[in-house]
Amino acid sequence: MIAALVLWSHALAALLFGAVALSQRGQPRGGLPRRAFVAALAATAMWALAVAGIGPDDISARIADSVRTVAWLGFMLALVRRDRHSGATVTAVYTVVMALAALSACIAVAETVVKHPAALEPLRATRLLFWIMATLGALVLMQHLYQSAAAAARGAVRLAIVALSLMWGADLALVAATYVTGIEWGWLVVARGGTMAGIALLLATAAHRSEDWPLALSRTAALRTLSVIGIALYAGVTALLTKVAGLVGGDNVRPIQTAIVFGATAALLTLVSTPWLSAWAKVKIAKHLFSHRYDYRAEWQRFTDTLGRPDERAAPLAQRVVKAVADLTDSPAGLLLVPDSSGIGAGAAWHWDLSSLPSAGDDARLVTYLADSGRIVELDAVRRDAAAAAEAAAVPQWMLDRADAWVIVPLIHLDAVVGAILLARPPVDRALDWEDFDLLRVAGRQAASYLAEERSHSALADAERFDEFNRRFAFILHDLKNMVSQLSLVARNAERHADNPAFRADMVATLKDSADRMQTLLGRLSQRGTPAPEPLRPVDVGALVQRVATARRATHPIVCRADGVPIASAQPGRLETVLGHLLQNATEASAAAEPVLLSTGVVDGQIAIEVADKGHGMSPAFVRDQLFRPFASTKPNGFGIGAFEARQLVEAMDGTITVTSREGEGTVFRVLLPMAQAMGAAA
Repeated sequence: MIAALVLWSHALAALLFGAVALSQRGQPRGGLPRRAFVAALAATAMWALAVAGIGPDDISARIADSVRTVAWLGFMLALVRRDRHSGATVTAVYTVVMALAALSACIAVAETVVKHPAALEPLRATRLLFWIMATLGALVLMQHLYQSAAAAARGAVRLAIVALSLMWGADLALVAATYVTGIEWGWLVVARGGTMAGIALLLATAAHRSEDWPLALSRTAALRTLSVIGIALYAGVTALLTKVAGLVGGDNVRPIQTAIVFGATAALLTLVSTPWLSAWAKVKIAKHLFSHRYDYRAEWQRFTDTLGRPDERAAPLAQRVVKAVADLTDSPAGLLLVPDSSGIGAGAAWHWDLSSLPSAGDDARLVTYLADSGRIVELDAVRRDAAAAAEAAAVPQWMLDRADAWVIVPLIHLDAVVGAILLARPPVDRALDWEDFDLLRVAGRQAASYLAEERSHSALADAERFDEFNRRFAFILHDLKNMVSQLSLVARNAERHADNPAFRADMVATLKDSADRMQTLLGRLSQRGTPAPEPLRPVDVGALVQRVATARRATHPIVCRADGVPIASAQPGRLETVLGHLLQNATEASAAAEPVLLSTGVVDGQIAIEVADKGHGMSPAFVRDQLFRPFASTKPNGFGIGAFEARQLVEAMDGTITVTSREGEGTVFRVLLPMAQAMGAAA
């Protein structure tokens, strides 16, 4: 029954593949991929006929199987070569896989020739192993060819990719099961025949839907494919050696096989973990398989990710800049050189030993040369006396003395040198070519822009700190001016009212208040950073107003009026500063005998504090446009800071400040503060 199913399933597959091949021959477009496609279809139809008519174990079926695999690989190769216009790009990648399939057919022929029973089993195992490696290589090529196809072309090739992947997947399942168990599984042969019939329908649909299947092999695909093939060959040779050891080892076969497997595994792990091998493979693939050394899209994505996506544990920007540039050429280390007063000195380092560097640099000529020329300096050319005289004279001697120093990449931003990167020699030494120079030059300019931006941010932060210091100093200077005015008034009034006990009491309170405020100013001057604000808390506004008024009465008459017992949510120190500014402005604007009214109350659920005077007042335009701006004042000797600072302090306490003024009639400042929560709940 299994034989009949094998016959009919493969006969159906042969019929369908032949029909698709005949239908494609009549198409008007007959380019190389179309001819290769027809040839692969015809080879598959012949293989299916051989399996159906003769049997899967016959030598003709096995040879046809190899021809079928080589034909489909040739179809993919034709697609890639047509799209890239260069056979050297992919020939080496596909040749190895094709050779594995051809070797499997050659070993199948050898099985029919060799009559010695002891040699048949190793030959059979080797044939199956080569076939497994060829199938794995084909599957890897299919995956990466699809990934490297242009986005617009993926829809066109998707069905063909799926069909060929199913074909080689079925082959892999059958051959792997036979290799592991040593038994030809008839049901798997039947399943493969049915799968091939479905694959023919998928290919027919794919051919009908698209006339163009552009594909391009990527560097990642080439590297991974060759890696898989190399590992598979390594494993195949190891398996073959263990088979041979089993035939000739006699009683010591087990230790010999163990030693072979252990030694091969240790050697493979050593090779894979060697950085030199990876670098050598990249250089050879770029040199012999591709027209360009670099995959610019991938390199630029990695470069920008290294620079622009730091995480919490990321290195500083200067070190990331060195690493990003060094990764382009696989350099194992790098050093950032930063211009200074004496020339150019060592900055951030990535895997570079800083202990051997000179303590001070006298290499100002290098900075001048890099700024004038913008050239990338290849130190090996300087060592060979092959560089220009100006370039050779500019390079410091300590760089030439280090054998691992390889290239100097200038970092130029807006025609100015912001630094340079000294790269270490890569594991596989080579001379720079035009692609290296172009890529390093562009990367250097991009890295220079990042460094220049960071320095600009640092300078801006310094300017902001100076601005904060100047702002604080302006407020302090304004407070000093107010205290000097108060003490001057106290001194003048003391000449007339020194015998008045009430005046003496007010004078003592004023002097004590001035001394306390001076101590506070000294504390603010001694603070390096921005002082932490005091917390909001319930404040007895009536008591605070009385205390402020008592301290000021020695300089000017002040009348207090409190409605109720208002409790505000405020910061006592800041609120006292606000009232001091407002009272100082009111007393300076009023006549000597005209009292200033300081009142408190509750307005619309908020605590209100008013400072009213009958001075000369302000115009509406000044109140609207100038009053709360710094350095704007109607007083001849005024700083224009008091009202500005008062509004900032009130707003920091979640309050507001308003002003009503008329020229010749006076001014009223009103401070509105939130009511304390406990009192608000009682109200």
